[in-house]
Amino acid sequence: MRVLVVDDHPLYREGLITALESLPDVEVVGEAPDGHEAVRLAAELTPDIVVMDLNLPARDGGPALNGIDATREVVRHRPETAVLVLTMLDGDDSVFAAMRAGARGYLVKGADRQEIARALRAVGSGEVVFSAAIAGRVLSWFASGGRAATTPFPELTEREREVLDLVARGLTNAAIAKRLFLSDKTVRNHVSNVFTKLQVADRAEAVARARDAGLGTGG
Repeated sequence: MRVLVVDDHPLYREGLITALESLPDVEVVGEAPDGHEAVRLAAELTPDIVVMDLNLPARDGGPALNGIDATREVVRHRPETAVLVLTMLDGDDSVFAAMRAGARGYLVKGADRQEIARALRAVGSGEVVFSAAIAGRVLSWFASGGRAATTPFPELTEREREVLDLVARGLTNAAIAKRLFLSDKTVRNHVSNVFTKLQVADRAEAVARARDAGLGTGG
């Protein structure tokens, strides 16, 4: 299996590459520290599998391409390449967003070499695999008819989630203020809080995260 490793932490990335290269059926063909490089190398190196972190930084002062969006781009350009997410993020919004983006597997960092090896072989064979703790939530999601059991972005207040939903629909701060009968300053504060809690750099990234979680689809 030809594998591309994507992670922004050099020490973790190097350790993961060393662990993967000790497996007899794995060849690490490249590594990337950010989403843009991941998409470029996936097209150039044509790996069988991309091991993808989700929390990826901006590059050279440009806009960030997080792991969800990078996964979507890799799958769009190379549907034959499987994406296995390996991340610290274990919230439902991240898991379901990765699924919707086309990831075939989702592991939480802390998985041992044997678990990662099993996951690589599974996604490389066209199967779907999740960490044990996440698998239960995924099964509940399917059992509920494809409805996430929890509210998207539980770290947000109800008002912040309402503001994010309107941002995702394309409304400006002024339009949101008018819609919710709030001052412009209050809306700006809510938007700033949303950016901080979701760890996004700008409005476009917030919109992408919101739409991945099912917000911004109302009338």
